[in-house]
Amino acid sequence: MLSHPCHLISLGFGSGLSPIVPGTIGTLFAWASFALFADRLTVIEWGILVIAGFFGGIAVCAFTANRLGIEDPSPIVWDEIVAFWLVLLLVTPVSFTGQLWAFVLFRFFDMVKPPPIGYFDRRLKGGFGIMFDDLVAAFFTLLVIALWRMAV
Repeated sequence: MLSHPCHLISLGFGSGLSPIVPGTIGTLFAWASFALFADRLTVIEWGILVIAGFFGGIAVCAFTANRLGIEDPSPIVWDEIVAFWLVLLLVTPVSFTGQLWAFVLFRFFDMVKPPPIGYFDRRLKGGFGIMFDDLVAAFFTLLVIALWRMAV
């Protein structure tokens, strides 16, 4: 992980090195880091961080995947981090329970990969493919939350 700065980022500052459920651990890292910096960054700064994180993530995730020789290695969790930051940014302000439900929904969509998430996961390759399917999972998470809010 420390052999190159791209690895540090793509492996979620070590959170992706968990021997069990690295994507979930990476998403928990995203949640914790969002909570840590929520009061320090403005909405605009968060937006810039998410956009830069997505486009920069294409390069750093591709670099690490190429070095590992695997198309989409499970230790790469930068995609989960950026996507879940986006979810939290767009649902805030929300209670801890609301954040927990956002976490559960995001993990569901990211792990199960229902259509069209699974389609994008299978078809898109490289750094863009690594990043994009999680962005779609974030979209579906936000869609379910929006529909829920409209219903109640």
